[in-house]
Amino acid sequence: MPGTSTTTEQIPIRVFGGPTALFEYGGLRFLTDPTFDAPRDYHVPGGRLTKTAPASAAPSGLGRIDVVLLSHDEHPDHLDDSGRALLADVPLTLTTPGGGQRLGGGARGLADWEPIELDRPGGGTITVTGVPAVHGPGPREEVEPVTGQVVGFVLTGDGLPTVYVSGDNASLDLVKEIAERFGGVDTAILFAGAPRFPVLFDGALIVLDSAQAAEAARILGARRVVPVHYHSWAHFTEGRDELIAAFTDAGLLDRLDLCDRA
Repeated sequence: MPGTSTTTEQIPIRVFGGPTALFEYGGLRFLTDPTFDAPRDYHVPGGRLTKTAPASAAPSGLGRIDVVLLSHDEHPDHLDDSGRALLADVPLTLTTPGGGQRLGGGARGLADWEPIELDRPGGGTITVTGVPAVHGPGPREEVEPVTGQVVGFVLTGDGLPTVYVSGDNASLDLVKEIAERFGGVDTAILFAGAPRFPVLFDGALIVLDSAQAAEAARILGARRVVPVHYHSWAHFTEGRDELIAAFTDAGLLDRLDLCDRA
């Protein structure tokens, strides 16, 4: 089965705030959605985004980054000024097809279910597969003109755990498709926080809330869930307490790993 791994070892993950996390996998170091600016307001079409807390580390303290997994490049709460500067020093950024064109340089876009093989230090490969995500309620063709393209990622390799990075996804139906294709997931890095904006989709969720994150964990059969994207920004409406409550209610609290911020 594609999602079956031969190891029970947990990959090390550091969470820095917002959607930004660093993990080591198969000898390579991956960073999700880099956001390292100081707290500030960002003016965006139809309003503003407010960062309320700094990241718990600076880019200079991260060490080597081999790959950035960027769910989307168009919103500053996923790629801010500091994050854009960081990309210049990273050999490869995997993102949406549109983002790959906009960013240029070492950026490459992945379409739905498109894989790329990365060489592992010492031999062997890691496969990173782009998986679908929708940044809002309803069909993608209705949502994407408003919030843009988003991509998630599944990482696999011989003798390695299967890792899913959701990106800004609000669709449990897509989570089911991913589970069907890859089988069981060892670690799911789930973007949560229940973000809402009154001016978008009548205030409906544009990313998973805490209860949906717990349901996604159940669908995926995830042995470990590391939530990100639930603190450090004003538009997140649910945080740590809601996640703990939701996973407790679902009987999945033993799978929740909040990875105390580095």
